[in-house]
Order: sequence, then structure tokens, then C-alpha cells
Amino acid sequence: MLGAAQEVFVAQGYHAAAMDDIAERAGVSKPVLYQHFPGKLDLYLALLDQHCESLIQSVRHALASTTDNKQRVRATMDAYFAYVEDDGGAFRLVFESDLTNEPAVRERVDKVTNDCAEAICDVIAEDTGLSRAESMLLASGLGGLAQVVARSWLHSDRSVPRDQAVQLLTSLAWRGIAGFPLHGNDQQH
Repeated sequence: MLGAAQEVFVAQGYHAAAMDDIAERAGVSKPVLYQHFPGKLDLYLALLDQHCESLIQSVRHALASTTDNKQRVRATMDAYFAYVEDDGGAFRLVFESDLTNEPAVRERVDKVTNDCAEAICDVIAEDTGLSRAESMLLASGLGGLAQVVARSWLHSDRSVPRDQAVQLLTSLAWRGIAGFPLHGNDQQH
């Protein structure tokens, strides 16, 4: 049912999507759909929770994949590109929703943005010795950069191949963040 709902929400947007369409796509009756989800918003929020958590886990995995900070930046940028490139279009539910004025949706979108930034912040704070507030500001910038550029790339004609786009973004981000020396070390990693 969630897969069918995702297809309908991505294709039509929240407001145009009908529970009848979702039930039909899922191959169930509308009463069966309502047994699992009391309303359209509940179904949408279940999808949003699933896909927000997916991005958060991808970013955390990217950050944990290596101790080489330049490779961490690349892996993190690539995580955002992989997320927006996923065939199901789930990123649209998170970053391009027509329901962002709904408090429950806004809370989840803010949470995914914040949780990804927190994960990046942890690495920056640990490695640089900057304050938590300073590290969070930098992390928010890096996460926002990755998300906006990945979405821009996806909506472009993709004349720049994904690997090259990730490398360009990595170079841009690395040249900025590498300017902050490692805590207790005059060299950058």
C-alpha cells in the first residue's frame, strides 16, 4: 500500500491524490486502505517518516564510511544525489511537497534537515574543535548545498554525469571546509 501511495502522491501531489486512486493502485478496497490508515494525511506522514529516515541513515552511513574527511564530504554529497535520483521520487515528498504548510509535514521536513545537519555537525565539531553552534552552522550549509545542488542536477538535462556532478560539488565543499584545521593539528586531513 505504501508503494502505491508513493506513486500516486509523487505523480499527483498530496492535494490531487485521492484515496480511491491509491486503493485501486494498491489492489485493495478503500475500506481496507482505511483500516491501515485513518486518512490521507496519516498515509502521507507514514511515507514521509520512511523516506526522511532513509536520507538520515544514508548521510550517517556516508559519514561513517571513512575517516578521510575529503572522502566523507564526497560520500555525503553522493548520498544526497543517490537520494534524489531514486526511481520512486521519494525526495519529492520530502523536499517538494505541496503540503509543507501542514504542521506535521513541516515538522518532519525540518527534522530531516536538522538530523542530517546534526550528523555532519558531529564530525565537524569533533575534528575542528569549533563550538557546537559554529559547527552546526557549517553543517547546515553543507547539507543545504548538497540537497539544493542534487535537486537542481536532477531537474536539469543531466549533461553533467552524476559522478562528475558529485565530484564538482565535493571540490567546492571541500575547499571551504578544509580551511578549518583539525583540532590540535596544523594539518588538514
